[in-house]
This record gives sequence, C-alpha cells and structure tokens, in this order.
Amino acid sequence: MPQKIMEASQIESLDHSVIPRIRLPDRATVFAARAARLKHLATTNPIAAYLRLMSTVATAQHTLQTSFTAPPPQPEAIKKSQQNSLPLIPALSPNRDPTWRDILHRLLDKVEAAGAVTPTLGKVLDSLRLQTPQTLDAQADAILAHRYNEIDPATAPFIMAALQVVWTDLASRLDSSDIPYLDTPGVCPVCGSLPVASIVRVGGQYQGYRYLQCGLCANEWHMVRTKCSNCDSTKGIAYHGIEGGSEALKAESCDECHTYRKIGYQEKDFEFEPLADDLASLTLDLLMNEAGYQRSGPNPLLWPEAPSDA
Repeated sequence: MPQKIMEASQIESLDHSVIPRIRLPDRATVFAARAARLKHLATTNPIAAYLRLMSTVATAQHTLQTSFTAPPPQPEAIKKSQQNSLPLIPALSPNRDPTWRDILHRLLDKVEAAGAVTPTLGKVLDSLRLQTPQTLDAQADAILAHRYNEIDPATAPFIMAALQVVWTDLASRLDSSDIPYLDTPGVCPVCGSLPVASIVRVGGQYQGYRYLQCGLCANEWHMVRTKCSNCDSTKGIAYHGIEGGSEALKAESCDECHTYRKIGYQEKDFEFEPLADDLASLTLDLLMNEAGYQRSGPNPLLWPEAPSDA
C-alpha cells in the first residue's frame, strides 16, 4: 500500500508530543557517513574533484571528532536560552571556544597528508596557516553571519569544517529536552545557524517526517512538509527536479520569499545525506536561479563570490 502524505494542516493538528522534535547528530558516524556519500556522489558528477576533496575534509573531521571533546553549556546558560527562546549554544558568540583554531590547523595537516594537494590548494592551506588568531576569528564571524563581502570563498570551507567539528561535538552531547523553542523560524535551535537542506526520513519514530539539518552542528529539527523553511509560508510552495535525475532530490521553492532549499526523500534513496547531496547538485541550483529563485543559504562547504556591488 502506498504511503499517504499528509497535508501541512493535518500534521500541525497532530499531538506533537509523539513527533520527535529534535534529532541530534551521532558524533561517531555523522562525518564518516558524509565522507562516504561525497565519495560516492563524485563518481558521476561534474565537480567530482571538489567532491573528493570535501570527502577528504569530512574524513579528517571524523578523525578529529573522535579525539575532541568540547565543554558543554552550563545549566545557567541552558536556563537562560530556554527563558528567552534563544539558541542553546549560539555560534555567533564572543565566548566561542578558541580551540576551534587548533582544530583548523590539525584539519589542514590531515588534508595535506591525504595527498593530491594541487599547487593552488597548497597556497590556500598555507594562507590559512599564516593567518593570525584575530583574523581567523573575524573570518569565522563573517562566515557565520553570511557577510559575503568579507568572506574568502577559497578558505571559507576549511574554516567552516573546523567549526563544524566543534559544534557537532557540542550538539551530540546535548539532551534534546533542553533545547529551546525559538521565536525565529528557519534557524537551528541549537546554534542559530541556517539549515543546509531538509530530509524526509524513513524508519521508526521518524517515518514520513521532514527534518531540517543544520549546516553547522548537524542537528535536525522537525518541520511540517509543504511549508517554506525560510519564511514559514504555506502559500506558493512547489517542487522542482531535473528531468531524468534522481527522484530522491527536489528543490522546494516559495513564491512568497522567492527562495528555495533542497529536500531529500530517504524512501527514494536511503543514503541521502543533506549536506553532501546538496553540494553535489549544482545543476539544480543553476535551474532554480534561471527560474528566478535564490538559495535560502549557501552550502557550508561551497561559498559564493561576493556580489559585485557589495
């Protein structure tokens, strides 16, 4: 019997206590699974070399994650976030753990040790090694705030990868019951970052539910389907795919805010990984841009050039 897809209004009327609101990342598998997916997607992709590089980055992240433990938020901070409906461990904070810079340098070393570093990539890695702590923190702030005119697209993926190690570790150690409900739609309740894509999951308590995956900490939070993950509108939602392409990946567009974000369906491809599959589907981005829609946010591992009038 085919699965019945419920309308947004029907899902909203359900007892939300039975729908898992939060799906925290598994620190033991999140980066390993991403690395494997990127490597697989690279086999038949126009940007195969870049996907393989990012697979190497994800492998380095996995290795670093196994030997890194970030300090958890204090009970006072948890209570304050809950009372004020603020992200639990905000990425844009003056109290950011400075060890992320050490993670960055270790990540660069592992990427270089993996081999196949081109002269161009070598210069990028060396430029990051030479930056002062103050410059690196300023770059991290610009990246997390999406101030594109201040971001170097060549170095940003590596900075973001280091930050992902720290925040994914933090998110993986949280109790989901501590995570506050936010007043601002479309941002991660753990760290306040934007989702990279959404996924309709299969299996157990997650069956048939749509989750947004954070581009920074990999936390996932439930959101009803046929609803814009950028502006919360339920009007003018449409789904777009590539003719002859994978049925597991669509672009969900909104005519209210004229943005889109990709969505994957595990029932079509169980191995779908939001960040990896989003990165590997640039053709769909081009089609959506031609149709007059803009991305709701960049992929954390691929940053656009700043607009010429920025």
